[in-house]
Amino acid sequence: MSPILTACSFAVGRKMRGIPKGDLLGIRVPANRQDLDAMPRAVTLIRSTALSDVAEYAYAATAPADARLIFLAGACPLNEDGSTAAVGDYAGQAAKAVENMRTALAAAGAGLDDVISTRVLVASARQEDLVTAWKVVRNAFGDHDVPSTLLGVTVLGYADQLVEIEGVAAVLDS
Repeated sequence: MSPILTACSFAVGRKMRGIPKGDLLGIRVPANRQDLDAMPRAVTLIRSTALSDVAEYAYAATAPADARLIFLAGACPLNEDGSTAAVGDYAGQAAKAVENMRTALAAAGAGLDDVISTRVLVASARQEDLVTAWKVVRNAFGDHDVPSTLLGVTVLGYADQLVEIEGVAAVLDS
């Protein structure tokens, strides 16, 4: 299991001794979704009229110098017990990876709207498998269509793993 996701899942899902609720390692974490939605956003998505509009994502993004960057480990389609979710199902694994990414982001005081870029890794040489996983990820991000790279890879790290999502986020701390 990814150490980052394990730590984040632990911090979000269980009480931690000695750490006040909403405070993880000195990082103030919003108490609820409304508080997170009310935070100013650091990410600016950039589109160029000189580039094709066929891509379903912005070609670039920026964050101001005072933004706190959050580097996510690859979000894997792992259940809390460490087993691989949705074995053999590209869409199901992409959905679980997005869920785990949301958990890791929340533990860092961020959400999907704070992501500045992603890399989606799919263990397949078939373009249709990549597109299946991509559609799930793309739909999860909604209007926040961050710069993304979709890659077909030979193998991923866990047994039966087909999808992994890497990301970087940026937030403005008040």
